[in-house]
Amino acid sequence: MADNTQKMSYNAGVAKGQAQEKASGMMDKANNAAQSAKESVQSAGQTVQASAQGAVEAVKNATGMNK
Repeated sequence: MADNTQKMSYNAGVAKGQAQEKASGMMDKANNAAQSAKESVQSAGQTVQASAQGAVEAVKNATGMNK
């Protein structure tokens, strides 16, 4: 009986360890996805900012304010 209980306890420990490892892997993937999204948003923001600056310069040039 004790041997069977030990096996069940061992198997429960193995299952717990596997679940923790899987959860850890999923968290890593989620963190990577969040970091990638953050970098994409930052890049898009920089592109918009550069485009806006270009538009400002074009208006200044067209109106003669850039002299």
